[in-house]
Amino acid sequence: MPFFRIVSCFLPGLLFAGLSVAAHAEPLPPAFTAALQQAGIPLDHVAVVVQPLDTDKPLISHNADAALNPASVMKLVTSFAALNQLGPDYVWKTDVWAEGPIREGVLEGDLVIKGYGDPTLTLERMWLLQRELRERGVRHIRGNLVLDLSDFELPASDPGAFDGEPLALYNAAPGALVANFNATTLRLRPDGNAIGIEPDMALPGVTIRSDIALTESAACNGWKDALTPSIPDPERRELVVGGHYPRGCGEQALSLNLFEPAVTFDFLFRGLWAETGGTLGGQTVPGMAPETPPLLRFESLPLTDSLIRLNKYSNNLMARNLFLTLGAEAYGPPATPDKGARAVREDLVQRGISTRKLVLENGAGLSRIERISAGALNQLLRAAYRSPLFAEFESALPIAATDGTLKRRFKGSTLTGSAHLKTGTLRDVSALAGYVDTASGRRVSFVMLVNHANASRSEAAQRALLEWVQSEMSLDSGARDDVR
Repeated sequence: MPFFRIVSCFLPGLLFAGLSVAAHAEPLPPAFTAALQQAGIPLDHVAVVVQPLDTDKPLISHNADAALNPASVMKLVTSFAALNQLGPDYVWKTDVWAEGPIREGVLEGDLVIKGYGDPTLTLERMWLLQRELRERGVRHIRGNLVLDLSDFELPASDPGAFDGEPLALYNAAPGALVANFNATTLRLRPDGNAIGIEPDMALPGVTIRSDIALTESAACNGWKDALTPSIPDPERRELVVGGHYPRGCGEQALSLNLFEPAVTFDFLFRGLWAETGGTLGGQTVPGMAPETPPLLRFESLPLTDSLIRLNKYSNNLMARNLFLTLGAEAYGPPATPDKGARAVREDLVQRGISTRKLVLENGAGLSRIERISAGALNQLLRAAYRSPLFAEFESALPIAATDGTLKRRFKGSTLTGSAHLKTGTLRDVSALAGYVDTASGRRVSFVMLVNHANASRSEAAQRALLEWVQSEMSLDSGARDDVR
């Protein structure tokens, strides 16, 4: 297994399949269309469906059948299928075997760990896993650390292929054993006229070099964007962090996607084990778990807890692992992207949701090829609303101007606290989908997808349309048929 990944920059073009515009029976809200025009976004690159949940027809349906890239709004599809197929109390497991006798706290053989895709093994939960292992009498390990990754079967991938940012945490690859979202955290500390860099956990054999220029600025906004971490030569195991850093920032934490998941798991497991006085004398090697019952079975928090972090903070790795888990549970291990796509698609079909325009790659929306129509997303939102698991589904969505990815959006608006919406953002893509509570207490499903070079300028149009919906303008005038 290569220690570092080699970077390539292949950026597939954005496809616009099935876009069509028909004459509107009535115009879309003027403030909305004006905001789109000011942003330079043509209406034929926008899809909108707005439907009160107590009516049978959409209030607005514009380009509802167009196959568009939803970015991270695709996480709604994966989350919906997961609640249906796995259930809200589903837990992932991580199994641990002691291959050898345990005498006076010393395991004389190997420690074997098999992962099944738990995406919630944070540092805190890894510590709890190790605590349970110590309670079973293991404090020192003389043999190897054996990692069984066989529950996932993943194609080779380049984390830089998506956007040329292989070290960005959102590009972290899924895996059967993933620790702390595959994040390696570095502490940046001004030290005289230089910036010192210290990893949270020991990284044996890895060199970290600071080429950061310290500036005297007191402003700290955008400090991460001013840094340029890179791995000039993967064979040298050297990370170089360049760029500029304002002295006024003080100490900050920078989390990066540096290693393959199994390598990060190894570093973090060994680091935490050493911090609590444990020793691990052998190497870390791949292998297969024995057929015997494990010494320890460590379970994740329930799926509902995972969905909150997955959707409110749009965690790609969690969504990708969940997508793969759906495939493994439906068709048996090993988990593959194809099995995940089949499991999701079949769940939607069972619930009467159109899959005609659906294209799935990883279920997270971190994709240039994933597609869905606004009409299908609206069907999903309405099916979720009718489900007995609606409370679990909705509670995982960001709340306007309150938390998650919407914490800083729509500030000062009447939308604050009254809209649960999943966000989606990529280059040339901006999306929102979820539920809006109107001024009179009605609930409305809302989908807006923008696929255009100026998509990043669409927030004013989103706000205008959401405020129009919330104020219930024309809600009592009957449903519109904006697309024939």
